[in-house]
Amino acid sequence: MKPTVLVGGSTGYLGRYIIQELLNQNYTPKALVRNSKTSGFTSEISIIESQVTQPETLKGICKNVDYVISTIGITRQKDGLTYMDVDYQANVNLIEEAKKSGVKKFIYVSVLNGDKLTHTKIGYAKEKFVQYLKKSGISYSIIRPNGFFSDMGDFLQMAKSGRIYLFGNGEHKLNPIHGDDLAKVCIDAITNNKKEINVGGPELMSQNEIATIALQAYDKKERIIHIPDWIRKMMLWSLKAFTTSKTYGPYEFFLTTMTMDMTAPKYGKHLLKNYFTNQINKKTATD
Repeated sequence: MKPTVLVGGSTGYLGRYIIQELLNQNYTPKALVRNSKTSGFTSEISIIESQVTQPETLKGICKNVDYVISTIGITRQKDGLTYMDVDYQANVNLIEEAKKSGVKKFIYVSVLNGDKLTHTKIGYAKEKFVQYLKKSGISYSIIRPNGFFSDMGDFLQMAKSGRIYLFGNGEHKLNPIHGDDLAKVCIDAITNNKKEINVGGPELMSQNEIATIALQAYDKKERIIHIPDWIRKMMLWSLKAFTTSKTYGPYEFFLTTMTMDMTAPKYGKHLLKNYFTNQINKKTATD
């Protein structure tokens, strides 16, 4: 049996793939969860229930743990917490507990081009933690994916109606990565010496090409509508003026990355068109 790995954010999209891949590679995974009753993990997984934003609940959780992988961050949580509470401070709390127990390495999943996204609420919190991690004294690896397949759900949602809206000319490129592929990268980081790893999926595509794939998955005609960038800027201004960061944060991040290339070294085997088809089939089966 290989070493024990604690996974923070284990119930999220990527976290579940990491847990499964750890099992596949004969590591001993421990899943750090907020609520063990709703985690959905089987009995073969050791579950640790804790509130990472409350350091007093973390005492001793890293005992006999060799490595920590953290995917902790706010996605669409609505519990009153901020990005600084979760993406920064919760990870700080976890790393301090890891240091107390002599954890060998801390692996953190951040975002590609993080240094160019610090003007966004999400980007600022993530990069602030990256700087903390680098100065923490613990061995570390920072994984920088350029977007998950699950993040492409907005394309698929629009495609169902038969139209996809893009800002600008839609020619910015990206190669999003499947959670299964990214999980392997995270676990490989346990034994390699790379401090920062930029990674994307095997297909480099423009936003227009992703839109086309989404429309084809629904067997729709190609109807892509390009919106002038000044409308995007006005949307951002309105969101910041009339909502809180908890509301506009995800939109701010999405609308910002839509106007830049998010290309990273290619990795993996999963194709986006297959992911879209599987998502549609799953939804059809539950309707």
